[in-house]
Amino acid sequence: MIATMVFTVTSTIALATVPDNLHGLVQTRVELAVRRVASQARAGQLPADLETPSHVHLLQVVSETGEVLATSPDLRGGPRLTPFQPGKPGTMRVTERSLPRIRYEGEEQYLVITMPVQTPDGPVTVFGAAPLTEVNQALTWLYILVFLGTPLVLVIVAATTWAVVGFALRPVERIRTEMAEITGQDLSRRVSVPDTGDEITQLAVTTNRTLDRLERSAETQRRFVADASHELRSPISAMRTQLEFANAYPDETDWPATGARALAAAERLSGIIDELLMLARLDAGAVVHRRVVDMCRMAEEQVRRREGSRVPIILDPCEPAPVNGSPMQLDRLLTNLLDNATRHASSRIDFSVTVEGDEVVVTVTDDGEGIPPQDRERVFERFTRLESARAKEKGGSGLGLPLSREIATAHHGTLTIADYSPGARFVVVLPLYEGDS
Repeated sequence: MIATMVFTVTSTIALATVPDNLHGLVQTRVELAVRRVASQARAGQLPADLETPSHVHLLQVVSETGEVLATSPDLRGGPRLTPFQPGKPGTMRVTERSLPRIRYEGEEQYLVITMPVQTPDGPVTVFGAAPLTEVNQALTWLYILVFLGTPLVLVIVAATTWAVVGFALRPVERIRTEMAEITGQDLSRRVSVPDTGDEITQLAVTTNRTLDRLERSAETQRRFVADASHELRSPISAMRTQLEFANAYPDETDWPATGARALAAAERLSGIIDELLMLARLDAGAVVHRRVVDMCRMAEEQVRRREGSRVPIILDPCEPAPVNGSPMQLDRLLTNLLDNATRHASSRIDFSVTVEGDEVVVTVTDDGEGIPPQDRERVFERFTRLESARAKEKGGSGLGLPLSREIATAHHGTLTIADYSPGARFVVVLPLYEGDS
C-alpha cells in the first residue's frame, strides 16, 4: 500500500513537471539563438550564413516583403519559415505543424520562436526552430516507465515483500503451530528457538519462559489440591471412625471423650478450611478493607488470649506501631506465628514489636529445636512439614507459615527466618503508616 502511494505520487509529479521542463529547455536554447541573431540584425551586422548553436539547427531572417536575408546552413536553398507568423517579441509557439526535414526523409516536430526586429534597413523577422525528436523520445520512455514500469515494479515489490515477510514469519507460524499442540495435560513441551538472534528469537524465548511459569503453576496447583485433599481427609476420617465406633458400641463408648475428640477434629478441619479460603483469596488478589492497625495493641491482645497456654509468651514493652492493613489478615499472621512457636517451643516464646525507621518489625522467637538453614525456605511452601515435626506429632497443617508469608507480601512486607540458636526466630517487616503526610 505504501509503495503504491509512493509510486503513484512520484509518477503524477513526473508527468506534471517533466514535459514542461524538457520543452522549457528547448525553448531556452532556441530563444537564446534568436536573440543573438536579433542583436546582430539591429546592429546591421547580419551575416548571410547564420551560425547555429548545438540543438538549434534552423535559423532564418526574413524581410517584411518575404525575402530571406540570412539563413542557417540547414535551411540554405530550402523553404522559408514564414508560414509561422511572428507574434509579439519573445513569443514562443509550439506547433505540431511539420517542416520538411533537411537532408533527411520523413517528417519531424519542431519548436519555433519568432521575433520581429527593427534594423537600419527596415523591419525583419527572426525565425528559430529546433526539433523535438529527443524530447519526444524522452517523453515516450517516460510514459513507458510510468504506465508499464510502475505496475511492473509494484508487482515485483509486492512479490518480494510477500516472499520476505513469509520467510520472516515462518518461525512465527511454527511457534503458533507448536503452541496450539500444547495442552493443559502436557505443559512440558516447549517451542523451538530459532538462532536468528532477532525479535522472533526473543518471542520464542519469552514463550518458553511463560510455559515454564505455567508448568510450575499447574504443578503447584495440582500438588496443592492433592495435599489439601489429604489434609482434609485426615480429620474427617478420624471423626468418622470415632463416630462409627461409638454408634456400633454405644454402651461401651465414653461419650464425653468421643465428643471432645470429634470437636478437636472439627476444629482442625475448620482451621484448614479457613486457611485454604484465605489463601485462595490472596491468590485471586481479592481487595479487602484496610485501615490503620496498631501492631503493638494487636500483639498485646494475642498475649491476653493465650494466657495459661502450655508455653508462656513474653512480650517486650512496645510503643504504638501503626500499619495500613486488614485487621483480620494481620491477626491471622500473628496467630499463625504464635501457634507455630507454641508447637515447637520448649519453655518460652519471646515476642516483640518495634518501630525501626519507616518499618514495623515483629519478631517471634521460640527456644525449640530450630530450623536448619537448608529448610528455612521450604517451610514457606504449602503443606510442607519437616520430618522432625511429623515425628513429634506436633500437629499443624503445613499452611500456617505459607499463609503468613502471603499476608506479609500482600501488605508490602516480608516474612523471613533469622539466624538464632537455640530455637527459631521469625521476623516480619511491614511498612510504617505515617498518615497522609
